[in-house]
This record gives sequence, C-alpha cells and structure tokens, in this order.
Amino acid sequence: MVLTMQNVFKWCYFQADIILLCVRWYLRYSLSYRDLEEMMMERGLHVDHTTIYRWVQRYAPELEKRTRPHLKACNNSWKVDETYIKVRNVWMYLYRAVDSDGNILEFLLRPTRDAESAKCFFVKALASTARSASQACPISEQMAPPTTPTDTTIITSIPRVINVDKNAAYPKAIAELKVTGMLAQHVELRQVKYLNNLIEQDHRFLKRLTKPGMGFFSFETAWRTIQGFEVMNMLRKGQVQGVNKGDVQRQATLVARLFGIVA
Repeated sequence: MVLTMQNVFKWCYFQADIILLCVRWYLRYSLSYRDLEEMMMERGLHVDHTTIYRWVQRYAPELEKRTRPHLKACNNSWKVDETYIKVRNVWMYLYRAVDSDGNILEFLLRPTRDAESAKCFFVKALASTARSASQACPISEQMAPPTTPTDTTIITSIPRVINVDKNAAYPKAIAELKVTGMLAQHVELRQVKYLNNLIEQDHRFLKRLTKPGMGFFSFETAWRTIQGFEVMNMLRKGQVQGVNKGDVQRQATLVARLFGIVA
C-alpha cells in the first residue's frame, strides 16, 4: 500500500524532520545505526539504533517512489554491470546501469547471475523509459506520490548502445528481448570491458555505504536499503530537477518537501 502524505508519519513518536534526518544521513554517509544513535544522543535525543533501522526500512523505498517522477533525462548510451552484495553471508548480485555521463539509470537486486536475471534487469530498465522528459513535473507542482502504474518510471531515452562486460548472460538476454520485440533491433551491444570503467568506479559509492553494516540479514531488508542508497546517490549527482550537484542544503530541502514537510 502506497503511504499517503497524511499517514506516512502517523503514530510516530518522533517528529517527521528528525526521522527524515536520520534516514537521509544513513543513506547518504558511511554510518552505522549505532553511529547515528550516538550522534542523536549528542543532540539530546535518545533514539535506539533499532528504531533508526525501522525508519530506514519504511521510508527508504518511499523516498525512491517520491523522487522518481522528478528525475532529469538521461542519455541513450547505457553502461551495465553487476556488483556483489552480501545477504545473510551469501553473495547476491546487484545489477546497475548508468549513462555515459555517470547518471544512474536503474538497479535491481537478484539472487543469481545468469541470463534470466540479466533479462529481468533489462526489462525493468526499459520499463523506466515509458515516460518522456516532457511529462516530468517540477517539485513544486507535484508533491504527492503518483498512484498510477507509472509511479516507478524514470525520465530517460531508449538506448542506442549498451556497454557490458564479458559476461555471457548479457548477449543471450539482449537477443531474447529483441526476439520478443521489447528491445529495438538497432540497439548495439558492446562487450568491451574498459568502456565500463565508469560504472565500475560508481560501484565504490555503494560499497562504501554497505561496509559499516557488515551485510544484510534478508533479501527484503537489503533491497529496501539499497533503494535508499541509490536514490540518495542520484540526489548527490544532481539528477533531480531543481537540485544541482553538491548543493547539500537544497538536497535536504527537497527530501523534506517530498514528504510534505516545510523545511
């Protein structure tokens, strides 16, 4: 159930701005839940680390939903790669895609690294191209989360070229998508490893955030948290309309406004 503006913070003991502050800091910086507990205690607030954990699990996916409609357009040169995420001492695979400017296109956590997983990721990424750049609304005009099936779309364009590594699963997945008509025949697949240096460097930001937590205890927990990591990474890069790269104050104001809080 999509949380509405009225009940998203209902029954919460702490004020909404305190909750969003903890969630935003955890998703943006290399902090553990206990680090945040101590930081809040320095400010005279006793917030248990498990409480902050529950806030992240609840509001990180909601933040991603509310941010998606406001993303800027990305270009049509895709760079796709997967990285490893440890979940309950088992390595899972996080598929990620960026454009040639380093802007995040899409991401998907999967338990396996095969053609089926690659195909699921491409389907999700292609579905994100459903909305055109002209349909995007400024933050000031669209505050409530969308309730239509397009609420997970990202503003981007159909790929012209897809750069991947030597993983044999990618050509198979692309071929199947072209046969079914989900991907245009003219889309070029390039398996040149050095062309993916950009996204391999981008993995470092995510790895730095997951390190303090020493892994996740369930697939669902990992996915909810990663959604928050990625959306804050988008904010950091300046991918959201009206927010420039490096403008930390505007980033904080945006998150507050997306949840209907006057910053």
